[in-house]
Amino acid sequence: MTFGFPEADALLARYPLPDYLRDNVRPGLEQLLASMAEDRALNANGHARALHIIADDLSRLKAIADDRARYPEIADVEIRQPLFILGLPRCGTSFLHALMEGDPQVRTPLMWEVAEPSPPPEAATADTDPRIARFDEHLRAQLGGDADELLKAHPLGARIPQECGSFMTTAFQSSNPCMFQHLPRFYDWFKGIDATFRYEVHKMWLQHLGWRHPGRHWVLKIQEHMYKLPALRRVYPDALFIQPHRDPTTVIASISQLISVIRGPSYDQLDLHALGAEFLQLWWDGVKCCMDYRKAHTDLPIYDMRYKDLVADPVSTIRAAYDHFGWDFTPDSEAGIVGWLRENPAGKHGPRSYTLADYGLTAEQVSDRFADYIETYHAYL
Repeated sequence: MTFGFPEADALLARYPLPDYLRDNVRPGLEQLLASMAEDRALNANGHARALHIIADDLSRLKAIADDRARYPEIADVEIRQPLFILGLPRCGTSFLHALMEGDPQVRTPLMWEVAEPSPPPEAATADTDPRIARFDEHLRAQLGGDADELLKAHPLGARIPQECGSFMTTAFQSSNPCMFQHLPRFYDWFKGIDATFRYEVHKMWLQHLGWRHPGRHWVLKIQEHMYKLPALRRVYPDALFIQPHRDPTTVIASISQLISVIRGPSYDQLDLHALGAEFLQLWWDGVKCCMDYRKAHTDLPIYDMRYKDLVADPVSTIRAAYDHFGWDFTPDSEAGIVGWLRENPAGKHGPRSYTLADYGLTAEQVSDRFADYIETYHAYL
């Protein structure tokens, strides 16, 4: 079945933006709409979901643009040495992000803040803002029965650190829509863009969230940063990086299972073998971009980390990263990490079940595709 999607002009008229934002959002929005219209396997729920996500992204971008016009001083907020967590999915990036958020020195974007950003969050009401309860109620209502399965694979909740994808989608220069829907046209376009604009929007979000609720260190993550390191460093020339590493043959089945759960409601039938092939290539694309950039920029301020070390001894592993960057690892830093571990034991939401074969893949195929990565980082796997 083919569903109609509104024209970009109609959507942009519904959510009026300043000229610079509108003109730079338009190309990605047009590509996204065209790619969505080509997805003939999309069901009615998927169509409604796709429209809702687009409207939400435009609405949230408008909200921070309106607040920025109302409070011009937001544009003066300095973002110094933000730390970006890179790496393949399922290699401990979300775990590391959550652990570091426990440190009182660290500021991460929280899910409730990104979902409903206006008015800008304040430190004084960081634990009592009514948007916190609203987010958790909305999450349960939206996910329904899928919530339990998603929670097994990825933390969700108002006070959980949010990935950068959820605000880079408001620039319409993010690969995040490809997690929800098969969008080859849009993905090919995304791979070829410069993406400086998305990091300008990314910085707008950090300034917005940090204006009345600053922290000493911003810590951020999403896998797709690997694709666009030149643009990221153009906007954040003093950025720092951590890259955890794990054997790709271990992670590909896990992330494919998570994507199948995310995409499932949008399709009456999901071809798991096609999904496996799609994401084997997608994750390799990002890793290759990152490897190529690192080879050309050997002075990149990055700390490589073993996933196995992070799981076995989180405190010592994170302390070593702090030492590498000259950050203070205080007793409160350790207490925050230990507290998170105590409240979130492994398997808290139940076990998951998946194999590479479920997605038409073998360990040999994954090893062949990631051979350069495995050779380069074998000491960290």
